[in-house]
Amino acid sequence: MPRLSMAAAEDLVRAALAAAGAAPTMAAATARTLVAAEAQGQAGHGLSRVPQYAAFLRNGRADGGAVPAVVAERGGAALVDARHGLAYPALDLAVAEAARRARAHGVAFLGITNSHHSGAMGLPVAALARQGLVALAFTNSPAAMPVPGGRRPLLGTNPVAAAFPRRGAEPLVIDLALSQVARGRIMVAAKEGRRIPEGWAIDAEGNPTTDPDAALGGAMLAAGGTKGALLALVVELLCCALTGAAFGFEADSFFVDEGNRPRLGQAILAIDPGAMAGQEGFLDRVEVLVGAMLGDTGVRLPGSRRAALAEKAGAEGLEVPAALHDRLQALAGG
Repeated sequence: MPRLSMAAAEDLVRAALAAAGAAPTMAAATARTLVAAEAQGQAGHGLSRVPQYAAFLRNGRADGGAVPAVVAERGGAALVDARHGLAYPALDLAVAEAARRARAHGVAFLGITNSHHSGAMGLPVAALARQGLVALAFTNSPAAMPVPGGRRPLLGTNPVAAAFPRRGAEPLVIDLALSQVARGRIMVAAKEGRRIPEGWAIDAEGNPTTDPDAALGGAMLAAGGTKGALLALVVELLCCALTGAAFGFEADSFFVDEGNRPRLGQAILAIDPGAMAGQEGFLDRVEVLVGAMLGDTGVRLPGSRRAALAEKAGAEGLEVPAALHDRLQALAGG
C-alpha cells in the first residue's frame, strides 16, 4: 500500500481537482481539508471523495471557478454565498468571518448558501476552538430520512459538530450525523448480500426492513427515533430557511455523478467565552468536567482518537489503498 506524506497527498489531490476544473484556491482548500480528514481516520470524508468531486466539477454539478463572498451582513451575522462551488473555500471564509465577528460582538452566526458536500464538520469547529472560541457547525445533505410519521426521504443525515477549547490541550470535538448508521454501511451490506439490523431503515412503503436493497429504495432512520429526526429538522431549518439554500429533498443524491447543483446550506455559530463568564473561568470549568470524565475508567474524550491519528499521520504519512492511489494519479494526469 503506497504511503504519502501529508504534503505529497495534498499535492496529488490538488492536481487531480485542478485537472477537473477547480481553480487554484478551490483545489488547495479542498485538498487541505480532505487530507486532514483522511489523517484523522475519516476515510469517508477523505481521499475517497476526490473522484466524486472531480466528476461533479466535470459535469457541472460544482463550479470550479466559483469565488465565495459575503453577500449579507449585520453585526455578528453574515451570509456567505458559495456560488455553487465545492464547499471548502466558503467554509474557510465563514470560519474567518465567524472568528472576527465573535471577537467584536461576543457571538457570530455565519450562514452559507448555494454550497456543496462539506465533509468532516469537526474540522472547521476545531479551527475556531484553537482560537479560543466555542463553535458549533451544521450542514444539511441530500434527503435520506423521513420526518416523524413519514415514509419518504425529506431530511438529510444533517451532521452536527461542536468544539470547545481547552487549556494546553487539543479541543473537545464532537462530530456526528443524525442517521442511525451511514448509508454506506447499507450499501456494503447490499453488495455482500447480508441482511441489516431492524431499526436502520424502512422500505418504500414505510415498513421496517432488514433487506438492504429495500432499505436503499426506502429511507434511513434517524438515531434516537423521533428525537433524532426532529434534530435533523432543526438543522434543515437553520441551514436552509435562514440562508435561502435548498432543502435536502431538493438536492440530488451524491451517490450518482449526474444531477443538479445541490445548493446546500451550512451554518457556523462561534461564541467568545470572554463575553460570558470569562475565558479563564470557562477553561477552568471545562477542565473540571474533563477531570470528572477521565475519573471513570474507559472514558475517551471526544476528538482524542482523531487527534492522535492526525499526529501519527503527520509523522509517518498516510497509507493510501493502491487502487485509490492509481485513480488519483490518473485524475491528476500522470
